[in-house]
Amino acid sequence: MVKKTLTSEDSDLFRQAIGKVRPVNNDKILLNTEHKPKPYPKEIVSTLACPLTLTTECDVDKVGSEDSLSYTAPGLQTTLLKKLRKGYFGLDAEIDLHGLTSNAAKQQLLQFLNDSTYSGCRCVHIVHGKGYRSTDHHPVLKNNLNLWLRQHQNVLAFCSASPKDGGTGAVFVLLRLTNKYSGNDNTV
Repeated sequence: MVKKTLTSEDSDLFRQAIGKVRPVNNDKILLNTEHKPKPYPKEIVSTLACPLTLTTECDVDKVGSEDSLSYTAPGLQTTLLKKLRKGYFGLDAEIDLHGLTSNAAKQQLLQFLNDSTYSGCRCVHIVHGKGYRSTDHHPVLKNNLNLWLRQHQNVLAFCSASPKDGGTGAVFVLLRLTNKYSGNDNTV
C-alpha cells in the first residue's frame, strides 16, 4: 500500500473541519452503577380466558366409536387435511385425555392448546379414546373434542390419527402460529 502525502492545503482543510481538539489523558471509562434499572420479568399474556368462539355451528353431528373426525377452518385448502393425515407437519406435543371427566378434559385441553400455541407448536397429537367404557358405548370425550376443537380460535384443522398413532381414538391438530413465530397471525 502506498502512503499518500498530504499537501498543506489538505492538512489546513482537515484541521478547520475538526475544530479545536484536546488530548485524552486517560483511556479508562468510569461506569455509573447508581442509576442502573433493575430487570423485571416479561409479562406472559394469557389468552386462556375464553379461547373458544361460539360462532361455530353447535349442531355438529354425533360420531360413534369407530367414526373418524376431520375439520378444516373456513378458507383453508382441502390439501391441508391430506398433509396433516400423512404427517407432513410432524408432531410437536401430545396429551392423553381418555379416562378423564368432560370438565377435567376440557380444562386440560384448553391449557394444553394454550401452552402449545405459546411454545410455537404447529401440530399436536391428542388421545381421547374411543369411548368403549362409556355408558352405551357412546364416546363422550370424542364428541366433545369434535366440538371444542372446531370452536377453538387457534385450531386450523384436525383429523383422526393413523392406526399406529391411535386411529379413531386420537386426532392430529394443526395450530395457528402466533405472532411470535410467524410475523402475522394468519399464517397457515
